[in-house]
Amino acid sequence: MLAPPPRYFAHRGGGTLAPENTLAGIRLAARLGYQAVEFDVMLSGSGTPLLIHDETLERTTNGSGAVATTDDATLFALDAGGEPPPRFAQAARLCGELGLLANIEVKPAAGRERETAACVAAAVKAGWSGVPPLFSSFSHTALQVLQAELPDLPRAWLLDGLPDDWRSTARRLGVVALHLDLALVTPGLVGECAGLGLAVRAYTLQTPALADYLFGIGVAGVFVDPLDRFLPQALADRSANG
Repeated sequence: MLAPPPRYFAHRGGGTLAPENTLAGIRLAARLGYQAVEFDVMLSGSGTPLLIHDETLERTTNGSGAVATTDDATLFALDAGGEPPPRFAQAARLCGELGLLANIEVKPAAGRERETAACVAAAVKAGWSGVPPLFSSFSHTALQVLQAELPDLPRAWLLDGLPDDWRSTARRLGVVALHLDLALVTPGLVGECAGLGLAVRAYTLQTPALADYLFGIGVAGVFVDPLDRFLPQALADRSANG
């Protein structure tokens, strides 16, 4: 019998305890005892997948300008919090070494949805090892590309609002889960999703009490920022999973 997937995901690698979307953050999450991490993947101007959240460089690096127009030589010489922005291949290798489940958020810059998802899929095909990853994205196009390229790996649709056609769209996209802004999560919605065969995960939590409530209404997982605050629960979850 397969163990259930981890319920606690370290948001953007190390949550608020490390620079976001860095190898140091991923290592920290594993060192603390987390079994799952989430990070964002975008393409550089040279077409290389890397870990970064924003379409621009200013907030998380010492660079400036758009990620999508910055070449690799410039981008990978920047400081993203003690290290360069990691290449996706580096993060994939590290997750394999540490035995982590990775929630890969495919986060394309505007106009690069298909290209980004195809590059991520190719990288996974070329050398992913360890725990098979989970994909998520706000982009319908990215999810459809991943469905075509990696049909056996699970995909989740990210939502910060709930459109009227969410049921038919989820079916069309072939996703197995909805990753929802915390404000959208209600007992009724979680129950309806369960009836449709969809798991629900919620982002982004700050308090363990809220996680306990969400699990009580059937939520399958949560993305958390203050990793130390959730550590007792995450470690108990790890013990329960064997």
